[in-house]
Amino acid sequence: MTSSNSVANGSVGHVQSRSKPKIGVFGVAYYKYWAQFDGLREAMFEKQRVFVEKLQHQDVTIVDFGLIDNVQAAYELVPRLKAGDLDLIFCDMLTYATSNTFGIVIKSIDIPIVLVALQPDKAMDYSRASTYMQLYNDDICALPEFAGVAARMGKRVPDMIIGTLYDDAVAEEKIAEYCRIARVLHDLRTARIGHIGHPIESMLDMHSDSTMLTAFFGAHILQCEAHEIVTQYQQVDQTASDRIKEDILGFFDTPEPVSDPISEKLTDGDLETAARITVALERFVTEKQLDGLAYYYEGPENSDTRLVMSNLIVGNSLLTSRGFPMCGESDLKTCIAMLIMDRLEIGGSFAEFHPVDFLEDFVLVGHDGPHNIAIAEGKPVLRSLKKYHGKYGSGASVEFKIKEGPITMLSINSTYNGTFKFIVAQGQSVAGPIPPTGNTNTRGYFEPDVRTFLYRWMKEGPTHHFALGVGHHADTIRKIGEYLGVEVVVVTE
Repeated sequence: MTSSNSVANGSVGHVQSRSKPKIGVFGVAYYKYWAQFDGLREAMFEKQRVFVEKLQHQDVTIVDFGLIDNVQAAYELVPRLKAGDLDLIFCDMLTYATSNTFGIVIKSIDIPIVLVALQPDKAMDYSRASTYMQLYNDDICALPEFAGVAARMGKRVPDMIIGTLYDDAVAEEKIAEYCRIARVLHDLRTARIGHIGHPIESMLDMHSDSTMLTAFFGAHILQCEAHEIVTQYQQVDQTASDRIKEDILGFFDTPEPVSDPISEKLTDGDLETAARITVALERFVTEKQLDGLAYYYEGPENSDTRLVMSNLIVGNSLLTSRGFPMCGESDLKTCIAMLIMDRLEIGGSFAEFHPVDFLEDFVLVGHDGPHNIAIAEGKPVLRSLKKYHGKYGSGASVEFKIKEGPITMLSINSTYNGTFKFIVAQGQSVAGPIPPTGNTNTRGYFEPDVRTFLYRWMKEGPTHHFALGVGHHADTIRKIGEYLGVEVVVVTE
């Protein structure tokens, strides 16, 4: 749900409260070893304690189900896992375990399960090796057996983390990755996404079936009305507006116009409008208990409705940068994509393709209006625009470049067969000038070359909008898609 931090109480923008996904942990071992090797059972509990301690640094809620070492314990575990309201489960492979400790679990549980095989020693001391020491480090031994049983049960073979229990940066990052995935899955299934209006000019690729979004992702789509924000706008007092104007000017540069005749230096009137609407938007979001919003609404000419609904840009950008994804043009699917990226802690900005530079082999990636300023390269800019191209209205607009370095794009589209499809690409955001038009633009470089990349992207049938994040995270998004039962295509592979 939304945070209690309020624009009206002096902070810039709504700050999304941090959710805590619930992660279950159970260890597996083989009961016959205990009578054969003194102290081995106790050593297994200590290994599991160390692993659980690692999770305690990940801002998650942990439910430790202990260690199971026989089939009866596995059957007893299943109802406990089902009752746990879990987002993800780690199965800690403490030593060899027969797969009857896992078969009924993987058959009965639809929650994502990750097999964790982290042996305590980086290598055995072979000159002093013993059967006890082998069993103490036998974490990967049962992985093939568990994988094979999952396949025999008609289930997806679980993901795995293989490494060492101590001083293993790769394993630590894998653990953190799955905790972020758990947060995505948790927030998708509990989100309340607001929707106002309709796709601009009835863009056919933008239309979404709210029931279908709930069926695949769990999120509830709350149908809202434009007048609910407008009413809040009409009630904003000057004190609240002035406070936010100061904060906005601290966040943004307001340079002189450059080459675009429809742009000008931010006017006092546009700043006042943006500030009042930012306060109204925050109050609306808090009242409706929303976790995201997709909107497009025109309203009558010269009305408060048109003024407000065409000037959500600044408040939208501030909210999006604080974990509350907002999409213009009524794009619910891209709002979901932005939510996924935000919960992965990689940003998530509203984007589409702009002109190609065939001389330097890149494509401008951006959009008019609002964006995720948390992933801006440098200080973002506010310009006053005399007109919003292709839309009604005029006012303040946000301009910046995405951080330089690796980038990932995620488009979510509906298919003819009534499913969803994730289309993903990885590229680079590279330094260089962008058009000074009051819009976001990033120089996007994609392998093997921009023309081939664009052919491959379009052939997968994307929407024309997508979420743009920092870093290379296609593999993580692929896992999320697989957990959700959604087709994933990475066009840059």
